[in-house]
Amino acid sequence: MENKTRGMTLIVKTVTRLSVGLIMVYGIFTVLKAHTSPGGGFAGGVIMALASINMVLAFGKGEFAEKVDEAKGLALSASGALVFLVLSSLLFLGRRNAEVTAFCDIAVAVMVCAGLYLIFLVLITLISKREKR
Repeated sequence: MENKTRGMTLIVKTVTRLSVGLIMVYGIFTVLKAHTSPGGGFAGGVIMALASINMVLAFGKGEFAEKVDEAKGLALSASGALVFLVLSSLLFLGRRNAEVTAFCDIAVAVMVCAGLYLIFLVLITLISKREKR
């Protein structure tokens, strides 16, 4: 039987539930407003990754990482990189318009968010294996 008390306290879990949605919305806002203000795909991706990492820290690795595991994260990161490469090749071929640039920012945000989340999961896995020894 799995221990339901994993993760942080009830207060931290409640604040995390309330704040993660707002953090994600701010990350998406940062990505989408990149062409008119500071920010962009990288900054928005970091903000969204921190929201995901906050969930893992508050609820424990098993609770959140089961829904978004390493395989899904790797697929998202690779998809973001592939979409970015295709769109940036359009930019090099002369299609310089705001839509292509905005989609490049979105692809970078997906790639950065998934990549940072994967790095965090790998570090947690390595630390937990080291502690079991």
